[in-house]
Amino acid sequence: MNSKFLQAIGLGGLDIGILFLILLLLFIVLLVVVIVEIRKQKNLTQRYERFMQGNEAMTLEDQIQQLAGDVTRLKRESRAYANDIDLLFSKHEMAIQKLGLVKYDAFSEMGGKMSFCLALLDEKDNGVVMNSVHSSNGCYSYTKRITGGKCDIPLSPEEAESIHRAIASVEGTEQG
Repeated sequence: MNSKFLQAIGLGGLDIGILFLILLLLFIVLLVVVIVEIRKQKNLTQRYERFMQGNEAMTLEDQIQQLAGDVTRLKRESRAYANDIDLLFSKHEMAIQKLGLVKYDAFSEMGGKMSFCLALLDEKDNGVVMNSVHSSNGCYSYTKRITGGKCDIPLSPEEAESIHRAIASVEGTEQG
């Protein structure tokens, strides 16, 4: 059988039976490829559906929305905690943080270093210095206000030393 179409495309001498056999083989190969791809698609669809179900049938979209809500809540709480921390730091500045103690003999005849000066300062070196003088007649205590590590009233050497020790105590250079 001579087909005008086969002659037109240059296959006029080809037996039609061989052509059908080649087409049948190509159809079988194509069918196998289609079946393999359908199975891959089915497997992928099952995996996708399992993934989208998540925990307790929660979809991925629900999980993303929940996580976005969690992030928003955490940011809000973080700002609140930062404000609380700032408030604590501002209050902490005024707390007594530095201490300087100097024991001394106010009178040479007493002995035993019964007198002392105690400096109590905050972060900005504001506070008081207390001087307790022990004598044979009794014990007398005096206080002086300290602002910025300085005093408007003249300081005794022991009072100045206690302030120096208090300021140095934060720097780790306190001397016994």
